[in-house]
Amino acid sequence: MRTAYRTCPFCEAACGLELTIDGDRVTAARGDREHVFSHGFVCPKGATFAQLTDDPDRLRQPLVNGREATWDEAFAAVRAGLRPILEAYGPHALALYLGNPNTHTMSGGLYITPLVKALGSRNVYSASTVDQMPKHVSCGYLFGNPLTIPVPDLDRTDFLLMLGANPWESNGSLATAADFPGRLKAIQKRGGRFVVVDPRRTVTASHADEHLFIRPGTDALLLYGIVHTLFAEDLTDLGSLSAHVTGVAEVRELAADFAPERVAETCGIPAERIRGLARELAAAPTAAVYGRIGTCTVEFGTVTSWLVDVVNILTGNLDRPGGVMFPLAPHLTDEAKRGKGFRTGRWHSRVRGFGEVKGELPVATLADEIETAGDEQVRALITIAGNPVLSTPNSGRLDRALAGLDFMVSVDPYLNETTRHADVVLPPTDATRKGHYDFSFLALAVRNFAAYSPPVLPPDPSTPDECDILARLALILSGQPDADPGLLHDHLLEQALQRVVAAGPSPAASGRSPAVAPGLSAADTGSSPAASDPEAVAPTRRRLDDLRAQVTGDHPAERLLDVALRTGAYGDRFGANPGGLTLRKLIDSPHGIDLGPLQPRIPSALRTPSGKIELCAPPLAGETARLLASLDRRRDDLVLVGRRHLRSNNSWMHNVPALIKGRDRCTLQVNPVDADRTALTDGDSAQVTSRAGSLVVRVEVTDRVMPGVVSLPHGWGHDVPGTRLSVAATNPGVNSNVLTDELVIDPLSGNSVLNGIPVEIKPA
Repeated sequence: MRTAYRTCPFCEAACGLELTIDGDRVTAARGDREHVFSHGFVCPKGATFAQLTDDPDRLRQPLVNGREATWDEAFAAVRAGLRPILEAYGPHALALYLGNPNTHTMSGGLYITPLVKALGSRNVYSASTVDQMPKHVSCGYLFGNPLTIPVPDLDRTDFLLMLGANPWESNGSLATAADFPGRLKAIQKRGGRFVVVDPRRTVTASHADEHLFIRPGTDALLLYGIVHTLFAEDLTDLGSLSAHVTGVAEVRELAADFAPERVAETCGIPAERIRGLARELAAAPTAAVYGRIGTCTVEFGTVTSWLVDVVNILTGNLDRPGGVMFPLAPHLTDEAKRGKGFRTGRWHSRVRGFGEVKGELPVATLADEIETAGDEQVRALITIAGNPVLSTPNSGRLDRALAGLDFMVSVDPYLNETTRHADVVLPPTDATRKGHYDFSFLALAVRNFAAYSPPVLPPDPSTPDECDILARLALILSGQPDADPGLLHDHLLEQALQRVVAAGPSPAASGRSPAVAPGLSAADTGSSPAASDPEAVAPTRRRLDDLRAQVTGDHPAERLLDVALRTGAYGDRFGANPGGLTLRKLIDSPHGIDLGPLQPRIPSALRTPSGKIELCAPPLAGETARLLASLDRRRDDLVLVGRRHLRSNNSWMHNVPALIKGRDRCTLQVNPVDADRTALTDGDSAQVTSRAGSLVVRVEVTDRVMPGVVSLPHGWGHDVPGTRLSVAATNPGVNSNVLTDELVIDPLSGNSVLNGIPVEIKPA
């Protein structure tokens, strides 16, 4: 028996776990009380770490046409399936879908970008366009980088306004905050308040100082009403931001048409309460507005996400303690420099003409690209850690489309509703046998910290590492099917070190560090300036060899991480900053290293062409006109929204007995008023119909959902044939995305509209 420590990989909270290990099995998991960020907090998902890794339904050998095969046979089948399609039809005939578990793995942080480059296709899709793309787009326009996302400084704020967020059950999203509920309680304990705006009285709302029901999809109108009030009552105060913001006058002009009295009836919140929120935000010593999935998965998701930060900026609460701030992850740098800004539409989808955003296309059009004949029709698909058959709009259509592909390969540990269509399934090793570092979530943490978890069990010699799997796929796509994946590993490390050399002989001499970051360092296939100068080749080679000799790590991902940590904001800069971070220092600190509270980072965090916060980008101003016109629309009688549960994470937690036990959670919540007018009672079966589809589900009558709104959870529907999910199949639920409409998206981000879906309900 022994104890090991690691970061929980199941959600965005980045909690520390204490694992009990007996031989080669994890037998128990609990919160790590000494962890610098989570302090012992753990949710039910983390507590089932051992059950997930030991799941008997988990695939441990590749599948080729449904039968177990060796790894060599599987990769030979991948080569035989993909290469003829690429050679006959070109790279755009192949599509890639990335699920959100990729952000929970080091391989996802380091090897996806090289894989995308090797693919060379415009048809890249991910879960981002059913989740968070509006926030990336709004931050791209505001700050010049779609990954520069401010988070609420929960530990110091006096007033928090949350829209469309339920962190009591989600553990937080686009804001990494272990024990989010405890941090909210601490706001109240120190005399502060938090207010929740949501069409459901969620668990979070029930703990709030105030809960306001809002008509789904109208958060942008509420926020514009707040902005209008801030200007009309002379409540704006940018404080230290004044010299760093452009476009305030333009926003004032746009907000003039959104008086609280104009928007109140549509969003369902009284005009005087809208004014009151504006006054409270302006008067609080510190305040933060935080919007999440309910504000992104709607028709005006990008405008809503933008307005969240417009309010934070106008009240002087951006980039100050207690407001919303920019984390500084250990693998990133804080060098001030101008950027090229943010743009979209560098290419367009073939069928519906959707513009690219952040290197990908809206997943709402994937079925179009598969079904529509013609040049560059998608004929093959790679999925990595994703289940789009359950998670994307009009998923019944996508399910049928996948059956018509010429070839499909999936990197996934389960035979689920999506991977059952795959000709080849490549299962990665479980979490106990690979290291863990949160490339994405440390850049969203509400307190700066660093943590690395080495593997707690030795590698399985019969299973390649996930980095090797992705490297072999990249080599197959690039026409090198027989190459050793070690060649790509070495190339990526060489590129990372070339960046260090390009920054100068001593990165610490100028007090700055080179821009070495996950994905970025690994993906840049161009040579450094020093390496391309013939007269500098020999000394450059010596410098590279010297740096390589200092790099530590037993694994390709560890070595890339060591370079990123050494050259990051807190790094040792290869000895130039003694005592700075290295991989070895993190390994020797199993409970993590606290790097202190968030610090102001403007202007260094900005990458806009002007070097300032550009408050009013033309696309956002243009979309405001469409938002204003929506006030005159007829409102649907009944609309559908989703909901979260603490023991679920989309569709990938439903095969663990401890997480699905108890009462049925996949129910249609209906307000008593709507139940009466549709002749439904608690426990009845209701037929729910939208433009996209229809399903039958059990009714739960409750006043926790506002009149005119019904709610169905996301991620269920485990009743299709051909899967190996024995536990999930005993309680399959229904797939809510049978009802969502792939024809309706947020035009600025391409994000699917999963909330506010017009539906009709009646007794089944």
